Amino acid sequence: MKLLVSNVGSTSLKFKLFEMPAERVLCDARIERVGGDDAIYTYKNCLTGHSERATGCHVPTYTEGIRLFLTDLCSENGAAQSVDEIAAVGFKTVLAKGFYGVHELTDEVLEAMRAYLFVAPAHNGPYLEAIGRFRELMPGAKLVGVFETAFHRTIPPERTMYAVPYEWYEKYGIRRMGYHGASHSYVAETLSEAFGSTGRTVSCHLGGSCSLCAIENGKSVDTSFGFSLQTGVMHADRTGDLDPYVVPYLLHEGMGMDEILEGLAKNGGLRGVSGVSGDLRLVMAAAEEGSKRAALAVDMFVDQIVKYAGAFAAELGGLDNIVFTGGIGENSAGIRRRVCSALAFLGLELDGEANAAPIEGLRQISTVRSAVRALVLPANEELGVARRTYELITK
Repeated sequence: MKLLVSNVGSTSLKFKLFEMPAERVLCDARIERVGGDDAIYTYKNCLTGHSERATGCHVPTYTEGIRLFLTDLCSENGAAQSVDEIAAVGFKTVLAKGFYGVHELTDEVLEAMRAYLFVAPAHNGPYLEAIGRFRELMPGAKLVGVFETAFHRTIPPERTMYAVPYEWYEKYGIRRMGYHGASHSYVAETLSEAFGSTGRTVSCHLGGSCSLCAIENGKSVDTSFGFSLQTGVMHADRTGDLDPYVVPYLLHEGMGMDEILEGLAKNGGLRGVSGVSGDLRLVMAAAEEGSKRAALAVDMFVDQIVKYAGAFAAELGGLDNIVFTGGIGENSAGIRRRVCSALAFLGLELDGEANAAPIEGLRQISTVRSAVRALVLPANEELGVARRTYELITK
């Protein structure tokens, strides 16, 4: 069975075609800078090795991007002869009111996504547009949403409830949701396959968006994300945790709500503190060149990761594994070193040489003497989405 996974960003589209249940990748493509005439398009047929890359592409909307990919997919160098061969399209959807697991994307589910547009505007908006285009272009395929909240449904209520009037939960659904479910569940599955059990694990998904997840016996038992994706540790551009009274205070001081939201969601995080960029590589380079604000941003980033990891270790009653994944988690040996050093009190001992080596697949970066196993795992959220989609449509 051919199954397509589509990962939709605010200005990007990613595609992976799988053969299931073998989990063989048939093709891999991405489009960056959707929305103008300077898009970057890459496509690779994993069966033949044929690849292409084009810059300056005219991709003003998701419709053109999806059509561009589907045309290549079914061309002479494509991995399929027709879109009719594709049984389903799985999406790494984020949030839908009342739907928190894996669901076929019916009109009811799409309406539930619209109900939470205010909570996740940068995610739900693009997904709703892309799903609409796939509905038109691939009417024969089942469309499935693997919601980022799905993996976190096992978190106990004392960790999902806020201490707000209970009526807010009943009427508005105010509770901790949890996101990055596709990434954290892939960590859990990989550890179970490699070691027979996840044990007590803290999974650190660190990238443009960051979150930590406490995993026990393969299940999520806590997460740094809350009601929205604005919470938890600081992100590239988003503030992370914030005293809620900051917002009414700024309104009282004369700032407008749009200006406040812009600061929290687009000009906060690493970008806001450093004044340099939301890209950690640039922030760390600026810190090395003497920027005090950049150094502060890096220090804050590490401190918040350590704080959540330590809290989760306490909740878990100890720690067997800490796993780094995501763009920063996979590629920043410096951040891994600093986090592991701060957690040395748990008996974690880092292997400096293993930590500095190139990462290919699951790699242990702690010593054989270490009481806590530190690991790096390249993210593969698309495979997690493919697995959940396949499970749903073959039930």
